[in-house]
Amino acid sequence: MQNPLLENTGLPTFSKIKPEHVTPAVDEILDKSRLAVKALLSVNDRYTWDNLIHPLEEMGDRLDRAWSPVSHLNAVMNSEALREAYNACLPKLSDYATEMGQNEQLFLAYRQIAEGPEYRELDPAQKKVIDNALRDFHLSGIDLNSENKARYKTIMQELSALTSQFSDNLLDATNAWKKQVNDESLLSGLPESAIALAKQMAEREKMEGWLFNLEFPSYLPVMTYADNRKLREEVYTAYVTRASDEGPHAGKWDNTAVMEGILALRHEMAKLLGFANYAEYSLATKMAASTDQVLDFLNELSGRALSMARQELDEVRAFAKTKDALSQIEAWDVPYYSEQLRQKKYNISQEELKPYFSVSNALAGMFSVVKRLYGLEISKNESVETWHADVQFYEILDKTGTLRGQFFLDLYARPHKRGGAWMGDCISRKRTDQGIQTPVAYLVCNFSPPVGDDPALFTHDEVLTLFHEFGHGLHHMLTQVDYLSVSGISGVPWDAVELPSQFMENWCWQREALDLIAAHYQTGAPLPEEMFQRMLAAKNFQSAMQMVRQLEFALFDFRMHLEYAPEKGGRVYEILNEVRSQVAVMNPPSFNRFPHSFSHIFAGGYAAGYYSYKWAEVLSSDAFSAFEERGIFDQETGLRFLSTILEQGGSREPMDLFIAFRGREPQIDALLRHSGLAVS
Repeated sequence: MQNPLLENTGLPTFSKIKPEHVTPAVDEILDKSRLAVKALLSVNDRYTWDNLIHPLEEMGDRLDRAWSPVSHLNAVMNSEALREAYNACLPKLSDYATEMGQNEQLFLAYRQIAEGPEYRELDPAQKKVIDNALRDFHLSGIDLNSENKARYKTIMQELSALTSQFSDNLLDATNAWKKQVNDESLLSGLPESAIALAKQMAEREKMEGWLFNLEFPSYLPVMTYADNRKLREEVYTAYVTRASDEGPHAGKWDNTAVMEGILALRHEMAKLLGFANYAEYSLATKMAASTDQVLDFLNELSGRALSMARQELDEVRAFAKTKDALSQIEAWDVPYYSEQLRQKKYNISQEELKPYFSVSNALAGMFSVVKRLYGLEISKNESVETWHADVQFYEILDKTGTLRGQFFLDLYARPHKRGGAWMGDCISRKRTDQGIQTPVAYLVCNFSPPVGDDPALFTHDEVLTLFHEFGHGLHHMLTQVDYLSVSGISGVPWDAVELPSQFMENWCWQREALDLIAAHYQTGAPLPEEMFQRMLAAKNFQSAMQMVRQLEFALFDFRMHLEYAPEKGGRVYEILNEVRSQVAVMNPPSFNRFPHSFSHIFAGGYAAGYYSYKWAEVLSSDAFSAFEERGIFDQETGLRFLSTILEQGGSREPMDLFIAFRGREPQIDALLRHSGLAVS
């Protein structure tokens, strides 16, 4: 059987990849890798970059190139058969990673290179590869006795299985809930675009009337615009109880035990490795120096934002009372009355802006911004096979005509696709005997699809998300580092990885940039100046409420991992309630089960690291302030950001890179100013 996952050339051939290919490909690559490592260690007694590390990087790339499309398809085209194959391989991959991380001979070989004369001759990126590897050997249990090494291996296997189960449960719970509406009066307040999408979804399911589900393009308009309070409550309840012991599918895909299992295993692993808790372990690979530093940072921000956030919510309460004689607002009322208040104060809504952000305008404008900043040309290539008809493929060329990167763009929400937005690594940059292996990214969003004959029209929030993910993509694709372990986002500390993504969002608020991004999809007219001014005036509407919500997530995540005690268990909701009493301005109803769907920390890379969003926002706001000083399209500043941040990948410490760009360490002032929070 010819296996497309074993073809190590070119882009993935998605149509040829079948679930039955997955396990044989992974088994073959892992078997060959084990034999190759054994051979490398046995034929040499003096180890060098060329006779050890370079071949190991090649092996790693071989595995990544096979597993990446499998992992990706499992997220964007999920099926029972693919899920089964994917989950069957997780313990195999976990075992292999643990074996390599605990290979004593391999560790000693790396240490020999680090302590030998060759190390001094290596370039900084190569040294970083070796330094990171030695750190990671310790984090993989190289120092443990045989009994504890075996336990570590079991923990990693079980964690891999549980985090995947968390995602599966959430996807299944999200897909399971639907709301058919036949009474047109229930649609009162909803924008035409949301009604048309609901109609289109009903027709797709061969149903009468209108159909709503828990995908974000369907969920958000109901919460924001639906006049019918019962409908909002019903949709809210279904959304916040997904994969839990509450709500319409209570207990069916319940993540309660999964969460407890994940927290227990993480804590046990951290203790095995000599850390007091998982939060300490998490910081071993991050910018932040200590758990106290993270907590102080989050608490300082909450101190800045909390009183203003309370005032903002009081304003919503007063408005709801005046408008509808509502004596008490609930969680499903806050988005609705907030939007009504926004429109009253600023006469602006996301719906009013949508005609100016068609998919073609948003993409062309984003590519123009990148061209002005970095001198790059981006063009579509329609000859490349993708995994779905909606997916497009693009190429990035620099001024010399050199191909710098390529990316798949999957914009729209659909069934069997994981929610949220992300950038995934398809192929990473490295130097080969034939030249440079071009980096390739997956850029995935869950935006509202085209409705009827109109193109897809985005909210301004969706445009911000598009720019955010493209910033991650540029970090991956524009790297000039030739070694896989530190090229692109590889090796970048997790609390610095959001810098390039959040940085890109700033251009979505600038008139000069919006003239490139926004044009009416029917008339081609630019965004009217008075509309722009209304949009700008509303930019920081409820920014303090948004900040304390992010701080709630970050403190909850960090404290839960910091304070875990085996005899008490995860105390998930106990800690969440303590955090809410400290920073939340609106306590949700008792049935709210937000943690059960918090995939960032239970199934993603943000465990004891959700603070990274705010941490990196300090960096990104300060970085953008350099453009505010020189002009938002000042190409000298743009090229300096390109060379000091985007091209460097994980080859140097992020603080050193930031100082190289900004000339000093980051300051919090720009974030507070951009958020509308006065600097005291």
